[in-house]
Amino acid sequence: MRELYKTPEAAEFLRLGKPTLERLRLTGEGPRYCKLGGAVRYRRCDLEAWLESCLTRSTSEVA
Repeated sequence: MRELYKTPEAAEFLRLGKPTLERLRLTGEGPRYCKLGGAVRYRRCDLEAWLESCLTRSTSEVA
């Protein structure tokens, strides 16, 4: 079974504030998520993939 995180737990995992993660979700810039019975849930693998996508090698690179 895949580990599912509620928004506050996902924000803590990512070291982001809950409002920041919510804003990223609304703008489509955040990690993938699913809605189960109207509740937003994040899979750990999607949180990790999103973190990987944010990696850069130089400050001149656009994330």
